[in-house]
Amino acid sequence: MEVNGETKVLALLEPYPFLIETLVSISPHFNNLKDPVLRETMGKVATLNHASAVSGVPVDELFGKLAAAVLARTGEPLTWAETRPAAPGSPSDPEARRESLKSILRELHAGEDPAALKEKFKQVIQGVDAAELAGIEQQLINEGLPVEEVKRLCDVHVQIFKEALEEQDRPEAPAGHPVHTFMKENRALEDVLSDLHLFLGGLGRPLARETLAAHLEALKARLDRLAAIEIHYTRKENQLFPLLEAHHFTGPSQVMWSIHDEIRASLRRARRSLDELNPQEMLADLSEAAKAMREMIYKEEFILFPTSLKMLSQAEWLEVKAGEAEIGFAWIEPDEGWPDRAPAQAAPAAAEPRPQPVQAGVMLLDTGRLTPEQINLVLTHLPVDVTFVDENDRVAYYSQGKERIFPRSPAIIGREVRHCHPPKSLHKVNRILDEFKAGTKDSAEFWIELKGRFLHIRYFAVRDEKKRYRGTLEVSQDLTELRKLTGQKRLLDWD
Repeated sequence: MEVNGETKVLALLEPYPFLIETLVSISPHFNNLKDPVLRETMGKVATLNHASAVSGVPVDELFGKLAAAVLARTGEPLTWAETRPAAPGSPSDPEARRESLKSILRELHAGEDPAALKEKFKQVIQGVDAAELAGIEQQLINEGLPVEEVKRLCDVHVQIFKEALEEQDRPEAPAGHPVHTFMKENRALEDVLSDLHLFLGGLGRPLARETLAAHLEALKARLDRLAAIEIHYTRKENQLFPLLEAHHFTGPSQVMWSIHDEIRASLRRARRSLDELNPQEMLADLSEAAKAMREMIYKEEFILFPTSLKMLSQAEWLEVKAGEAEIGFAWIEPDEGWPDRAPAQAAPAAAEPRPQPVQAGVMLLDTGRLTPEQINLVLTHLPVDVTFVDENDRVAYYSQGKERIFPRSPAIIGREVRHCHPPKSLHKVNRILDEFKAGTKDSAEFWIELKGRFLHIRYFAVRDEKKRYRGTLEVSQDLTELRKLTGQKRLLDWD
C-alpha cells in the first residue's frame, strides 16, 4: 500500500485495524481512536500529517513505526509516495504553499481581479483542504487584517477556493453527533428556502401590493419558519465557537458571526417591509438573506465542520452536545445515536467530560466558575433587589446595591420572614410560602405605584434538582424608566 502525508487515518485503519494499538503506543493522543464512533468521525478527515502535528511525532517517524507494524503482522510493505521531502519554496512545501495562499488573499483584499487570482491559485496548489483555508484566514487576522475586512471578502475567498474544496467530501458524522445535527438542519433550511421561493414565484412578477396583502398571513408564517435559523446560528455561536476559540482559532468564528448578524438584519428588514406591505423591499431583503444562508451552508460544510472535526476532541464534542438542548434546534430533532454505545463497547477515558481546573478560592457553578468576591460583586451590581429566604423561612441574604428599592439592614439576617411584613399582609405571605412548599405554585408577582415610581415585585420558589423546596427568592425592580422606552436602541448605537 502506498501512502503519503495526506493519506487519511481511516484509510490505514480499515485494512490494518491493529494499527490502532500501534498509534496508541506511539502517543496517548491516539487513545480516542479506540472509540469506534470517534474513529469513524475523525478518521475520515484526519491525515497522517495532521496526526503528526497533534501527537508531536515527526511524520517520517510515525510512518516508519506504522510500516514496521504492518510488515511484522502481515508481511506487506507500506511505501511512502514522496521519496524525499519537498524542497523549501516548492509548491508542495507546506510553508511555501501557505505563504502563496496568503499572498493570493492579500492581493484579493487589495482589489485584484478574482478571475486572474483564481488562475494563479490553480498554478500554486492542488488539493487544499478546508482546515488550511481557515487557518490561513486566522493567520491573516493575527497579522492585523481586520475581521470586518476578512468578512467582506469571505464570499470571494470561497469562490476562489471552491473548486478545490468541492474535491473533498462533506464531513460524515454519526447520527446524533453535533455536526450531524447541524447538517440535518441545513437540509431542512434548504427545504424552507425552496418552499418560500416557490410560494413567492406563484404570486407573480412584479409582486403587487394588493397581492401581498391577500397572502399576508401565509407569508408571515413562512417568514416565521425561516426565522428559526436563529436557533441554528445561536447554537454555533454559543456551543461550537467557544471551543474553537479555546484552541486560539478565532478568525472563522468571528467572520461567520458577523455574517449571521447580517442575515438577521436582512430578515428583520424583510419582516418590516412585509408589515408595511412593501413588496419590492421585502423581495430584495429576502433575496439577500436567502443567498447568504445558502452560502453559509457551503462554508459550514466545506470549511467550519471539517476544521472542527480535526481540531476538537471527543470530550469537547461531548461538551457541545451537552448544551444543545438548552438552546434548541431549528426545524428538526437530533437523531438518536452518538454517543450511545452497546454495553460491550465501553467508552474510553477520553470520552469523559473535560475536567475543570481546580483553583484555590474558586467556586465551580453549574455554568461557570466564580470567586466569592466575584459572586458578591455580581449580586450587588444587579439592576434589581434580591432577597433570599431559606427553607426554614428565615432571611439568609439580601443584595446591597447602590439604590435599594426597599430598605434592608443586616439585622434582618436570620430573622423569621413573617416578622418582616406588617400584620395586614401576613396571611398573603403565609399563603405564598405554603403554596411554594406544597409545589402548587412556583411564582407570585405584584406591582405597585409608590412615590411616583412603578415597582414590580416577584417571588420565586427555589427548588433543587430533586424538586425539593429550598427557599424563596424575592426580586424587586423599579420599572418607571423602562416603561417609557419605545423603538429600539441597538448595541452599535451605544456611545
